[in-house]
Amino acid sequence: MSKELEARVWNQLRQVGYRGMSRDIVSFGFVSSVEIEGATAKVKLKIRTQDGATAEKARADAAEKLAELEGLESYDVKLQVETPPDPATAGQKAIARDPRLIPRVNRVVAVASGKGGVGKSTVAVNLAISLAKLGHSVGILDADIYGPSLPMMMGVTESRPRVAEDGGSMLPFDAHGVKVMSLGFILEVDTPVIWRGPMVMKAIEQLLGDVDWGALDFMVIDLPPGTGDAQLTLTQKVPLSGAVIVTTPQDVALIDARKGLAMFRKVGVPVLGIVENMSSFVCPHCGEATDIFKKGGGERTAQELECAFLGNIPLDPAIAIAGDEGLPIVVRASVEETPRVSIQ
Repeated sequence: MSKELEARVWNQLRQVGYRGMSRDIVSFGFVSSVEIEGATAKVKLKIRTQDGATAEKARADAAEKLAELEGLESYDVKLQVETPPDPATAGQKAIARDPRLIPRVNRVVAVASGKGGVGKSTVAVNLAISLAKLGHSVGILDADIYGPSLPMMMGVTESRPRVAEDGGSMLPFDAHGVKVMSLGFILEVDTPVIWRGPMVMKAIEQLLGDVDWGALDFMVIDLPPGTGDAQLTLTQKVPLSGAVIVTTPQDVALIDARKGLAMFRKVGVPVLGIVENMSSFVCPHCGEATDIFKKGGGERTAQELECAFLGNIPLDPAIAIAGDEGLPIVVRASVEETPRVSIQ
């Protein structure tokens, strides 16, 4: 009976949303425990936010849902709020990480998007290589579980990662001065990934903790699109130094970009800024730019949401070809040789 009642309690809690987010408190991992004693439920919520009022609203909503549950005589919903660093100064403070995961990485930057197909991985790859060109030690993790593309884009052709001499960890590949790891090195090329949340979380933890990254100044993480389990795992296990949001100028992409940006702010991750990709098409023959989607959507969104606009990147065939060949555009040509690629 207690197991059946516990399952029903969890189902009730899955109907409780969190203001400003599109998913429920169970999906976001805010419910830390549910205990059943007879016909009494004891629920503990653990929420990492600077907005205590919103967390309290979630607690009240959870209690209201439990009050509707037939067969439950009493309930107790306790809330623990963890206040993250102020986003304005978090990047300047020492971040306490899970000691089992990437202990020698100084800064972790996530590159994210609200929807797929906006060129997020292209931005992540060229960002990582650019940081390496500036003299930093850099690693890049392909956390896009469902569509790992970094092996091709970084030009790594090995099918399996190497194992350290002690046999206890995997070694990342080195490409263009950057350490690289991806699920794509482990799965068969045509194998679809059909995983539920816990498997996604475990895979990401292993790609972080079971890889000998060494000492790094920066780790760039290419996240999957959206605001799902992968993003939540990273914010909970590896507090991020900041996030970069990639979008295209069209409204449908900007709507999803806003959701991604809101998610990072809700969990206390500083948003470093917005990059507008595919801002225009540049004719390879005459160099004339044509606005295919719209113009300036990314910059307007950055102004409305009061975050930095990092720049715009045109829909240039040279960028696509470079990624397909495993020689990202910042490797193939310097900024002076490719003036059409403009990052402010």
